[in-house]
Amino acid sequence: DRSTRSSFGASALSAEDSLKRAEELLEKLEQARARLELTEDPEAAIEVLSELAEIAKQVEAELARARREAGA
Repeated sequence: DRSTRSSFGASALSAEDSLKRAEELLEKLEQARARLELTEDPEAAIEVLSELAEIAKQVEAELARARREAGA
């Protein structure tokens, strides 16, 4: 059925987009982690840790979205 194939293609593309966003977020996560290693300022370290936690939540959300869309 054409609509099923079209829907499947859209889901696969959406899942692929979610995975790409997750990869971009993982890169941001790595950059923040590297900044954390370089800092000796406790206040700056706390800020980076907060940023790491937020990015990790975003990565989890994108991966969950990709799983849902791939299974749709």
